[in-house]
Amino acid sequence: MTKDIATPTRTKEILKKYGFTFKKSLGQNFLIDTNILNRIVDHAELTDETGAIEIGPGIGALTEQLAKRAKKVLAFEIDQRLLPILADTLSPYPHAKVIHQDVLKANLKETLAQEFEGIEDLMVVANLPYYVTTPILMKLLEEQIPVRGIVVMLQKEVADRIAAKPGTKDYGSLSIAIQYYTEAETVMVVPKTVFNPQPNVDSAVIRLIRRNEPAVKVENDAFFFKVVRASFGQRRKTILNNLVNNLPNGKANKAAIEQALSEASVDPKRRGETLSIEEFGKLSDELGKSFA
Repeated sequence: MTKDIATPTRTKEILKKYGFTFKKSLGQNFLIDTNILNRIVDHAELTDETGAIEIGPGIGALTEQLAKRAKKVLAFEIDQRLLPILADTLSPYPHAKVIHQDVLKANLKETLAQEFEGIEDLMVVANLPYYVTTPILMKLLEEQIPVRGIVVMLQKEVADRIAAKPGTKDYGSLSIAIQYYTEAETVMVVPKTVFNPQPNVDSAVIRLIRRNEPAVKVENDAFFFKVVRASFGQRRKTILNNLVNNLPNGKANKAAIEQALSEASVDPKRRGETLSIEEFGKLSDELGKSFA
C-alpha cells in the first residue's frame, strides 16, 4: 500500500527524487496535510458516479484523494516538469488522467464532453494557483461549463470577497459576478503551515453551487456586469458619481442616469456596495433603455 502523497516526508521524497524546484511565477504551493485534503473532498460531496475536474494538480496530492472517491478525475497541468512526477505518483489510479494544458486556453466544453462521456455529475475541485483564481472561476461560470459546483482553495482575501454580502467592505463586483451564477460560501480556513513552500497569505476553501437560473433575471447580461463594474469604479463615491464617470457617455447622459436611478428606486447618494444583486438587476434594466 503506497503512502499518501500529502505528507511532509513523502512530498520531500518526491521533490528530491525528481530534483523539482518551485516556480514562483506559477504560484506553486503543495498541500502536505491529508486531513485538510479529505475535508476539501468532503465538501465536494463526490460519489462513485462523479467526474472530478482538477486545475493545477502539482504532484498529485489532491488528485489522489479525488481518485479514491470519484469515478474519473481529469486534471489540467500547465507545468511540463510535473508530468513525469504525476505519471509516477498517480500510477495506482488508472482512472485519473492528466492533460498538459493551460485551462484558460482550453476548449472546456468539448474536452469535458469527450472525457466524461456518460458521466452526469461533474464537480471542479482544486487548489487554484492564486495569481489566476479569478480568471479561472469566471471562465468556468461564463462559459456555462456543465458542473454541479466548484470547491476550490484560494487566497482567503479573495474568498472573503467572493462570499461577501451587500453592505460589507469585501462586497464588490467580484462578489456579484460569482453570486450571479452560484450560491457561494466559505467552508473552511486553511493555515499557511500546511503547504510546502508556505505562502505569505492565509487560504480558504470556497464552495460554489451552480444556480439553475441566474440570481436575477436581466434584459442584458453583459450590460448588467458593465453597470456593476461602473458602480464600483471608486468605492468612496456615490453610485450616481460612479455611473456618470464610468459608463460610456455617462457625463453626457447624467439626466438619463438620474432618471434610471429614480425608476429603480435607488437613492443616487448610496454607494455601490450597499446595493443587492436584485437592485443592480433593476437598475441595469432601467439604464439599458438609454445605454445598452
